[in-house]
Amino acid sequence: MPVIGSVTALRRADLGTAGDYLRAAGDGGLELADLVAVPVGSGGEIAQDAGLDQLLPAGSAEVVKAAQQAGKAGQVAQAIAKVGNAAVRIAFLGVGDRSPRELRKAGGELGRLLQPGDRAVSSVVAGQPDDQVRAFAEGVLLGCYRYSEKSGAAADHARDAELKLLVSGPEVPSPDGGAVRTEAIDEAVILANAVALARDLTNTPSIRKSPQWLADAASKIATHNGLNVRVWTENELANAGFGGLAAVGAGSDRPPRLIELSYSPPAARTHVVLVGKGITFDSGGLSLKPVDGMKAMKTDMAGGAAVIAVMSALASLGAADKVTGLVAAAENMPSGSAYRPGDVLSMFGGRTVEVLNTDAEGRLVLADAIAYADAALDPQQIVDVATLTGAARIALGGSLGALYSTGDELAADLLAAGEASGDRLWRMPLTEEYRSALNSPVADLSNVPRKDPGAGSIVAALFLREFAGSRPWAHLDIAGAARSGTDDGDVTAGGTGFGTRLLLRWLARSTLSSAA
Repeated sequence: MPVIGSVTALRRADLGTAGDYLRAAGDGGLELADLVAVPVGSGGEIAQDAGLDQLLPAGSAEVVKAAQQAGKAGQVAQAIAKVGNAAVRIAFLGVGDRSPRELRKAGGELGRLLQPGDRAVSSVVAGQPDDQVRAFAEGVLLGCYRYSEKSGAAADHARDAELKLLVSGPEVPSPDGGAVRTEAIDEAVILANAVALARDLTNTPSIRKSPQWLADAASKIATHNGLNVRVWTENELANAGFGGLAAVGAGSDRPPRLIELSYSPPAARTHVVLVGKGITFDSGGLSLKPVDGMKAMKTDMAGGAAVIAVMSALASLGAADKVTGLVAAAENMPSGSAYRPGDVLSMFGGRTVEVLNTDAEGRLVLADAIAYADAALDPQQIVDVATLTGAARIALGGSLGALYSTGDELAADLLAAGEASGDRLWRMPLTEEYRSALNSPVADLSNVPRKDPGAGSIVAALFLREFAGSRPWAHLDIAGAARSGTDDGDVTAGGTGFGTRLLLRWLARSTLSSAA
């Protein structure tokens, strides 16, 4: 199960450095931490802190130099300080250029360094503006994230780590009268919790994660966060003409679902629909994947997980727009009832699609949901998010999501939100000459080209565009960024929750404090 530590503020006029804190703790005025984090800037620069130097076997500068700590974001060198009769771990933490991106990475490595039950203090953002406080706190919380199915995990992770940030500026006491909170830290907690939820959903093994399981999880989240929810059953989907979603789920004995979540704040003027791919396991269907290609397929619903996580946090962030979240959930399995290459599907709204490859299933379930959003929900904007093509990962690697859009203003807003949130996007072209590759002699279009033009991610986006009508639409292909094989800064191995912070930053842009 996951572990997310807690981050609060420690604000006193006489506490500006790690040395100040350790001196106060040594005098009995504060509880002594197990770990104290000290910032190291680019080139190994460290602010001289006489109070800290006196507690180390050598001065801070000498420790940093001996450890070859160059200040690269996330780089850590540790030492031991003696405070009275106690030994305290000192982590000299590289913060790079102190940009929000670098501070998230540094915070992630500090969070990863914390052990369950640790009490830590950091002077990394002491005296810094809110955008830096938020980014660092967010990184710490995401670095604290753990997911494990090991039998001893519950005992190992029974207690959360606690980090207090030395900060300045106005503070807001927590409602329970406990630790001092700041708006920037509160926002970081909301964002990190949403990402952790997306990671939990994504990392859950498919043996448990059926479409109905995902619908049940979304329903509980909706109840807890004041959302309206409707779960479409397989019979309702078939009767309403969701031919793509029904076909993709037909091969499994765990039937498909369409999860519809609604957030409707008072006086909302804009309606946005988010559509997430929710393939709870993708075997490829009758166009069967090789074994190695299936190993990560429990994460093929990462787009749907991001949509559910975004919906969970909208009220907490005070988002002003009406938002509907659609998750097209199915398990793509081979069996006697599975859909076949050569089948022609009638999609929602009546367009027909010739199936040439059953492993191109994500675009079929998304197309149904997008067409439903366009025809029935009347939004101003539609954004879909999906682990759609390996071509996107080949093009952009594991750090960037591919952005396609029919609206320049929408694209610009999403790109800006990506930069601000850390979920970065790169806009890709909707190249018209590739559209003819989807022509079919027997249907309105095919789900993959008969002759591959070598632009898999673009062609998939062109397929989806056919179902979005004339509304501004954006497609986020997050196949590269939604899963990671390693821990790196605020990214953890497994599902990354990519897209959650990006969409929350975009939807709550008018209520979040100064952009990070």
